[in-house]
Amino acid sequence: MTRSSEIRAFIIANFLFGEAGTFQDDTSFMGGGIIDSTGILELVMFLETTYGIKVQPEEMLPENLDSVNRVAVFLALKLAQNPAK
Repeated sequence: MTRSSEIRAFIIANFLFGEAGTFQDDTSFMGGGIIDSTGILELVMFLETTYGIKVQPEEMLPENLDSVNRVAVFLALKLAQNPAK
């Protein structure tokens, strides 16, 4: 399973109650009403526990966390900064 598919599966299971519907990897979480600010914190906890990264408060931006595609790119960058993980 790729990181994108893992992230997508987490979003579908935890925020869409198992129903993907028209959800795409570039769908905005906030704009699509999928995740609110509390949900972003749940997503961050998932990323930190699953991938062993630390998301800094200043990194909690829509540019990093507002779609499966954006999260996957952000995660790849974070993992590249700490290749031991």
